[in-house]
Amino acid sequence: MMPTQHRKQASTPIIHVKAPARLHLGFLDLNGGLGRRFGSLGITLEKPCTQLSLSTATTLSVSGQNNQRVVKYAQQFCTQLELPTTFKIHVHQSIPEHIGLGSGTQLSLAVGLAIARYFGLSLSIREVASLLERGARSGIGVAAFEQGGFILDGGRAAQDVLPPPLITRIPFPNHWRILLIFDAQRQGVHGEQEVSAFRQLQPFPEELASHLCRLILMQALPALALAELNRFGLAIAELQRVVGDHFADAQGGRFSSPSVARVLAYLEQNGIVGVGQSSWGPTGFAIVESQTQAEQLLKQLQNQFTTVTTGLNFVICKGKNEGGSIQEEANFTLNRQISGIQ
Repeated sequence: MMPTQHRKQASTPIIHVKAPARLHLGFLDLNGGLGRRFGSLGITLEKPCTQLSLSTATTLSVSGQNNQRVVKYAQQFCTQLELPTTFKIHVHQSIPEHIGLGSGTQLSLAVGLAIARYFGLSLSIREVASLLERGARSGIGVAAFEQGGFILDGGRAAQDVLPPPLITRIPFPNHWRILLIFDAQRQGVHGEQEVSAFRQLQPFPEELASHLCRLILMQALPALALAELNRFGLAIAELQRVVGDHFADAQGGRFSSPSVARVLAYLEQNGIVGVGQSSWGPTGFAIVESQTQAEQLLKQLQNQFTTVTTGLNFVICKGKNEGGSIQEEANFTLNRQISGIQ
């Protein structure tokens, strides 16, 4: 990459970045016969999130959570653009790693965007993602940072450099709730194991890809736009069944955590249709109509499972219809949702 002209901000402000977690609901087209592969559905979450601060220093130092990953992302970003590492980063909180909520993408974007703002660089979120090698298959983590809401990306072509393009963004209904199901005893497939798993996948039938595309376009998206939870949930559950079974050999079953799988089966038996696993898991989810229903389900699940199954935990959250944020401490009026760094 060519050297980048950069300027350090004269006032050396403290820069704060907040990045949201997301659910990855599944892939639409693992066949790729039309030239684009994957195509992802996602929901931006109100919590958990990653928050970090960057301020001036004579040399790179990192404190707080995920220190090694932050150092890696900061050095990679600065090496690519020939920037000095004259700053320090403190991670106040971070999305837990390898549980299916997009921790790596959100942490890397937060680091890259903070450095870009610090040096006054005009880089879009997608350009930052590309520099840090994010969005190789799915673009929903990048789009979640850009805009939030419910997201559909257009998959990836072999020649693409930037992450997959955003195709549809629909606000997630404010009254709906998402019940997250955590299994602290497990982690999802990640790293080299993930790369190997994708290489070893069996070919995905074209007719199944066609079925899923029609299901999402003609059922899930209209139902979401009209806040018809039952039709939306049925479409998501079908997507989860088809994609989960395709990945079953790589992750040990339709769902990677047997404990989470039992909870999801219990929910379906009790009439909750919009259930599944985010990405490689183990985190599961259930989409329900209201806070009241979510609280009732939470009590049921705690009574049914937490006393007999080690590691299970449940959290109620909302969808988030805004993206990530960046602000400078020297000017607290600057606190806007961003689609790029200007």
